[in-house]
Amino acid sequence: MSNALNTHHNGVSEDYFKKRELKKGAAGWVLLAFLGVAYVISGDFAGWNFGIKNGGWGGLMVATVLMAVMYFAMVLAEAELSTMIPTAGGGYGFARRAFGPLGGYVTGTAILMEYAIAPAAIAVFIGGYCGSLFGAEGSLIGYVPEGLRGLVMFLLGNTWATKFIFYAIFVGVHLWGVGEALKLCMVITVIASIALLIFVLAMVPYFDAKNLFDIPPQEGVAGASAFLPFGWLGIWAAIPYGIWFFLGVEGVPLAAEEANDPKTDLPRGIIWAMLILLVFAAVILVFGPGGSSALRISNLNDPLVGALQDPNAYTQPTMVSRLVNVVGLTGLIASFFSLIFGASRQFFALSRAGYLPRILSLTGSRKTPWLALMIIGGGGFLLSLTGEGDLLILVAVFGATISYVMMTASHLMLRIKEPNLERHYRTPGGMLTSGIGLALGIVAFIAGFLVNLTVVFYAAGIYAVMLLYFLLYSRHHLVAQAPEEEFEAIAHAQEELS
Repeated sequence: MSNALNTHHNGVSEDYFKKRELKKGAAGWVLLAFLGVAYVISGDFAGWNFGIKNGGWGGLMVATVLMAVMYFAMVLAEAELSTMIPTAGGGYGFARRAFGPLGGYVTGTAILMEYAIAPAAIAVFIGGYCGSLFGAEGSLIGYVPEGLRGLVMFLLGNTWATKFIFYAIFVGVHLWGVGEALKLCMVITVIASIALLIFVLAMVPYFDAKNLFDIPPQEGVAGASAFLPFGWLGIWAAIPYGIWFFLGVEGVPLAAEEANDPKTDLPRGIIWAMLILLVFAAVILVFGPGGSSALRISNLNDPLVGALQDPNAYTQPTMVSRLVNVVGLTGLIASFFSLIFGASRQFFALSRAGYLPRILSLTGSRKTPWLALMIIGGGGFLLSLTGEGDLLILVAVFGATISYVMMTASHLMLRIKEPNLERHYRTPGGMLTSGIGLALGIVAFIAGFLVNLTVVFYAAGIYAVMLLYFLLYSRHHLVAQAPEEEFEAIAHAQEELS
């Protein structure tokens, strides 16, 4: 992935960028921190529990701790990188500077896979929570007038219409405008955080450590015990779901061109987001299964509601479970909403620079990449119809872990290659910190193959097709004036002068 890769840059008219402008100054560091939490908070409501199915509670706990270390190291590295290269490309821009066009494309398309697939997984979980409310046996369907029940069950009872409605509404809000979208995202995230607090307080009286270890150890499995019922390999198999507690927080730099002051707002926003997510992950991982049953919630699309209705806890729908169900939808919506934002910005940046078809970066009168948003919405909706939330998580994690390896490696490379580059924030621990993140990122990438080899190979096939597109076509059609390309041109000129 050398800068010497044979590529061709093409000049474009000034009008090209006038049709591809984002709204400047739409977000300060507080909004960015909420955006970081919003990217991830759905992981506290659903998805993480599949790690118990694959590794037991102990396996998921160890996996979550390892991934927390990886994410914190990566976030600290990203905080430094984002002050150096504050563009809408985020991780793609970092890797472009460190490893050249191919490195940038490898990273950018991996992030794109993560951010485009994750909303589809979340749409499956949204359907699960809606079904708990308005399905045939939903806790609220009895309150709907009998003549309207059929329509309500069709629209909100975990059908294809449920997923379509959510995609249509929230893609529509993004088309409306980024400032409005981020402020709404902040409100939704606050409500979702309150729902998590209510859930934890409701589970505390029923907490019993025995509930964490109610999965019987598997016979003949190396290292199997009450703590690790699926043995040592269970830790590896749980890693993709430990990632789900944090997946997406690295997307804060994607809002760089819409931040008030990227060089100060981006580091502060992403670090605060990560600290909040660490607290959320700890309390949900302990009190969710600990107040109910690890075995019961290990395979549910709505684990918090399932925990509240467990025989060990409240046994039937209560005001608290209904409240967490209704308000808990906001957590899923917050991540669904913000990940669509992140995917559209990655599409925008790669397209504006010519790595993807340039038409995808067109912005409308509201300064939003409307065509990219429509493609993300349509494709994500079709994927959500599979109903396989846990498998979609694996595809998203496949892309995510590639980008984690590339971003932490970019920090190391730029510290070596360009030590004097202006850095408004410096990563505590420097190369040791990003080195730890890189090592754990490689571990996380390998772990996906242990859960479902077929799904990961399909993901790899899709990724390979995207790489072929670059090698055969787009590397010959890059846009010289795109911000990420200009950063490289300036660096090259400085190198020649010196």
